[in-house]
Amino acid sequence: MMEVKTPEEFFEKQLPARFKPENASGVDSVIQISLSGGQKEQDWVVSIKNQKLQVSKGTNTSASLSLRVTESDFLDMINGKLSAEKAFFTGRVRFNGNINLALKLRDAGLF
Repeated sequence: MMEVKTPEEFFEKQLPARFKPENASGVDSVIQISLSGGQKEQDWVVSIKNQKLQVSKGTNTSASLSLRVTESDFLDMINGKLSAEKAFFTGRVRFNGNINLALKLRDAGLF
């Protein structure tokens, strides 16, 4: 798989291709992802319902899980240079919500 260069490329092109609906059975969630440290702050909303993925720019205040990460750490995570676990345990990713949901999302191809 080619290295993802920008968050837009990931959310708009790579994520739909990486998404594994068979691993998202029973997931009905909205995930807020906030990226900082790039040319501009970016907010993305990823929704999974009925094993279908929907991605949009923006914010959702009622998200089931919220992630805050720098753009460079995010790109390292999705390109396999930084594990999500290491990022979490070293404080490079901050999240609010259910850690079990985060793990299920990883299995569904989101991280």
